[in-house]
Amino acid sequence: MISPGTFQKLKSIVGRENYLDSPEDRIAYSYDGTPLLHQLPQAILIPRTTEQISEILRLANEERFAIVPRGSGSGLSGGSIPVENSVVLLMNHWNRILEIDQANLTAWVEPGVITGDLHANVEGLGFFYPPDPGSSTICTIGGNVAENAGGLRGLKYGVTKNYVMGMEVVLPTGEVIMTGGKSTKDVAGYNLKDFFVGSEGTLGVFTKILLRLIPQPDTSRTMLVFYDRLSDSAETVSDIIASKITPAALEFLDQTTVKCVEEYAHLGLPLSVESVLLIEVDGRPSAVDEDVEAIQRICRKHNAQEIKLAKTVDEAVKLRSARKVAFAALARVRPTTILEDATVPRSEVAPMLERIKEISKTYGLLFGNFGHAGDGNLHPTCLTDERDKDEIHRAEKAFDEIFTAAVKLGGTITGEHGTGLSKRQFFEKIAGSAQIDMMRAIKNAIDPNSVLNPGKVFSLKPRCEGAMPKTRTHMDKFAAMGAFT
Repeated sequence: MISPGTFQKLKSIVGRENYLDSPEDRIAYSYDGTPLLHQLPQAILIPRTTEQISEILRLANEERFAIVPRGSGSGLSGGSIPVENSVVLLMNHWNRILEIDQANLTAWVEPGVITGDLHANVEGLGFFYPPDPGSSTICTIGGNVAENAGGLRGLKYGVTKNYVMGMEVVLPTGEVIMTGGKSTKDVAGYNLKDFFVGSEGTLGVFTKILLRLIPQPDTSRTMLVFYDRLSDSAETVSDIIASKITPAALEFLDQTTVKCVEEYAHLGLPLSVESVLLIEVDGRPSAVDEDVEAIQRICRKHNAQEIKLAKTVDEAVKLRSARKVAFAALARVRPTTILEDATVPRSEVAPMLERIKEISKTYGLLFGNFGHAGDGNLHPTCLTDERDKDEIHRAEKAFDEIFTAAVKLGGTITGEHGTGLSKRQFFEKIAGSAQIDMMRAIKNAIDPNSVLNPGKVFSLKPRCEGAMPKTRTHMDKFAAMGAFT
């Protein structure tokens, strides 16, 4: 346990006004967007300078307690959930856009900048920051970088790592480094910048992040396409890609999700369809028009029931919202919503969706499916109730089979949410001991005392050779973490 003397030292570093430890505050920062997992922190620290963060980490190494960085807490893999004997390092007030360099098409930002706020600021100047997570109105750039977040525009524009050019990082031992910069070419030494992107808060605390911007597309067109058969929509996706058309967004919703979205948002969606595609194309007007015509031909070729093409910006926003509100709409159905992101090669989207359907029937569970059809990043979403231990146990088994199926199809257990705590046991089953050992070696070299977000991604101590424990249920994990009810 953290000693009273250590708490006093922490208060002296950040100031009493930036130190929280009331029961209410500890509860408020005991969970993130991940269902079922909770853990009370010992305290919450609100650092104001890089030097304070450095001092906090040095003290953590001296006194052997854990630091858990946190932005908005919108993550879905348990990455910002406190661990035993830990304090939360709250970074959401680091929310300044420090510079927009129009000559070099870059922006320096602090990690607490809301992604949607950055979009609005740069687009007002005619620039574009493509990564667009579904939670862009609340998630932070620091969290996006930590998880290498994707989003609806990932098919054409890539994910967060494609737009990070540099960063200032406080290492777990307290040293501060600056890596990367505005030069578009730089191969001096190891590429440490990409090393930190996607590290889930385990290798460093970001204090400044340099992002690449691109010119804003001249125009965009948005459409919803409705299908009576899921297989027809999947074939449409494959055909669009094979035709050398790269939409900005190519998303899908299954029938369960469509019904929930319509009940929630009243967008006029037909409830009888089995699948809906959201397709958005952007670029030069002439090229966009050509692509839209070609995509419509492909959709009709694969038995599209109806195509709704937005004629105005407001109509486009309305059509896009069918996908944007999918998670919120599904979350209203049952008390607990477990949203995952199994990812497969896009050629395997249809087989994977069929496998998810089979698994949900086997375990008697209600699933809604939506996601990024264009890049194979699926979001199987189990609608359940954490008070029903048997149902949660079945959900755990179902996801075990879903992740196994994704890996067998050449995919992975997570495309953008991260491993964190919630999928650590699945990752350790499929990654292989050599890969896990290499990751542990990197973690141990940079964080020898395991003070920074320990236990995320993989367990801290190697397991005995051949001793593979059984997969624990969500309720088991819930209890094992010291969760409260």
